[in-house]
Amino acid sequence: MTVSSELDMSSVPKPVLDGQPDPFSFGRGIRGWCRAGTSFLAVLTLILIVLQFIFAMYKPDLNDPDIWWHMRNAQYLFQHHQFPRLDMYSFTVAGQPWVNTEWLSEVPFYLAYRAFGLVGLKSLSFFVLDLIFLLLLYLSYQESRNFKGSVVACYFATLLATVSFGPRTILFGYVYLVVMLIVLQRFRQRGNAPLWAIPPLFLFWANTHGSWSLGLILFFLIGVSGFVDGYWGRVESRRWTTQQLRKLILTGAASVGALFVNPYGWSLVYYPFDLAFRQRLNIAHVQEWISVDFHDTRGKLVLLLIIGFLLAALFRSRRWALAEVLVLLFALYSGLTYIRFLVLLGLVAAPILAQALDFFPPYRPELETPRVNTAVILLLVGAMAYFWPREAAVRHSVEETYPAGILPYLQAHPPKGNVLNFYLWGGYLGWHNPQLKDFVDSRVDIFEYAGILKDYLDLLGVDAVQRKPDSLLDKYKIQYVLFPPSDSSNPLLAGGNLVYVLEHDFRWKVLYKDKVCELLMRQPNSNAEQAFAH
Repeated sequence: MTVSSELDMSSVPKPVLDGQPDPFSFGRGIRGWCRAGTSFLAVLTLILIVLQFIFAMYKPDLNDPDIWWHMRNAQYLFQHHQFPRLDMYSFTVAGQPWVNTEWLSEVPFYLAYRAFGLVGLKSLSFFVLDLIFLLLLYLSYQESRNFKGSVVACYFATLLATVSFGPRTILFGYVYLVVMLIVLQRFRQRGNAPLWAIPPLFLFWANTHGSWSLGLILFFLIGVSGFVDGYWGRVESRRWTTQQLRKLILTGAASVGALFVNPYGWSLVYYPFDLAFRQRLNIAHVQEWISVDFHDTRGKLVLLLIIGFLLAALFRSRRWALAEVLVLLFALYSGLTYIRFLVLLGLVAAPILAQALDFFPPYRPELETPRVNTAVILLLVGAMAYFWPREAAVRHSVEETYPAGILPYLQAHPPKGNVLNFYLWGGYLGWHNPQLKDFVDSRVDIFEYAGILKDYLDLLGVDAVQRKPDSLLDKYKIQYVLFPPSDSSNPLLAGGNLVYVLEHDFRWKVLYKDKVCELLMRQPNSNAEQAFAH
């Protein structure tokens, strides 16, 4: 039996019909590149890049509090030529073992900041997002052979993926994910592909971000789909040949082995499982771990995607490969359960959605209008250059969420005691003032293990009558509290009732206050005053 008879033929690229040329065949040499760069397909692709720009660059904010301690880790690596293995940033878990699971992805962000400041952080995020979605466009086109349907599917995936836009280390993990899917797609379609590239990919992935576990699950689902042969309504599967199965098993085994090539050994490999089964408070209280809300825009997009796939399954004649169904169901479950995995859903769904959109008319080179296309391209590129965020704008945006105003005050008046800081500010304060040890930061794992996160959450819910903060503040010998003001109107600066309670407690004094932060100090003689009052 030939290899082609063993493959899922519904996934094989459609042949060129009616003399239509391949959309990527524009000729050779400079003339070919010019034709490609001024084509309608180039306009559609540039619009995809503009979408990334709108969501990643147009607003000058930095919406990820992790970036500050990520850069601090990379700075430590460059300065000391060794990996941090113990907590060095807090006074609550100082010296406790800690695994930096994302060390490799921290390096490019640190270098971008060193070279270009805050704009460098945003620019790097934008370029990595572009790489992800251009690879996804290639993957979708190879699956559907319809460029217009593919680019529209990528537009939709972009809207789902905005939940992870920003200077985030997971973006590099998604690059690896799409590359893996491209390799496995070629293997599924042609029976031959550079599977040798997957184990090194997992080696880099494991040192970049814990999302490698998602890639391993998708690799497994695609692999097991070829263990059966048959038809189930619109779903079909073809069994792998013995040679193909041997290659997949060797690739999978080598990929698992590659995970352990890291500075932390088995601890780094175990971390995704630790996150899933041990870090309950993290998952319960961090915003990106909530489920999809079908009342907001993002939830409505997910609902639209589900309805679209159901309609395609009912009214389109094409068959669905079992591998596609398994991978899509896993991504759909993950995305509905935790909104951070809507990016995974978008990346997995786009190639399948592109096939469902194959009713888009094919590209017709004879209808090209190079001059109009060139004008549109220049207009879009010019607009991105004009609206590219400036350092001052990004810094001003950061100062609306982080306590930048108090930094000179803390330098001039170093706290002489433990400071209870707002959770989102821990990394920022440590990056700008390394001498200041924080109570908690967004490295949630190490603080949850020690019970610090639970106590912090309890402090957010205190009141002046039944749930007084005194016992917890005394437990950690807190002398200062640096939190958002009780009257803050910024939804990102919700500090619970703690500041309000302390503002009305004679034992605490306000030392500094602006629209972003408020610093309160416990009065040195508060105990004596309390005794006198009684």
